[in-house]
Amino acid sequence: MLSKGKQFPFFLIFHPKLSLFQMGKFTFRKKERLSSQKIIGNLFRDGNSFALFPFRIYWQITTSEQLSPARIAISIPKKKFKKAVDRNLIKRRIKEAYRKNKQNLYHDLKSKNLNIAFILIYLVHDLMTYPELEEKMILTLQKLMESYEKAS
Repeated sequence: MLSKGKQFPFFLIFHPKLSLFQMGKFTFRKKERLSSQKIIGNLFRDGNSFALFPFRIYWQITTSEQLSPARIAISIPKKKFKKAVDRNLIKRRIKEAYRKNKQNLYHDLKSKNLNIAFILIYLVHDLMTYPELEEKMILTLQKLMESYEKAS
């Protein structure tokens, strides 16, 4: 029995309908990040693109075996946000929205046995709130799924 004032250890919480694999899906690990200059250059040169407010997406189906079905890079132009504090705030919000809503994309990619790499560029000159960004992220991921289905 827990005495008053002591908190329940978070690692002992168990949800009967979720397996450990399903619980672990809501992460954003290093293997999901796109950092290869070669792949980024190929995306801008040979990749497909579309714009969906407030993002521009450059994407490409990759043939190499990746550790993750989708790899993402996020870019906030210095020209639009001079202060690093603002750029980092937007990046954190975008990463969080992606982390929480990537499951449909991953499930679709795994069922089609595809791997993609994409760059998400923030186009707006002002800060958006997290709920607005999350809504736009959901729409962007849906459009990305439609785009690679047409291409493959």
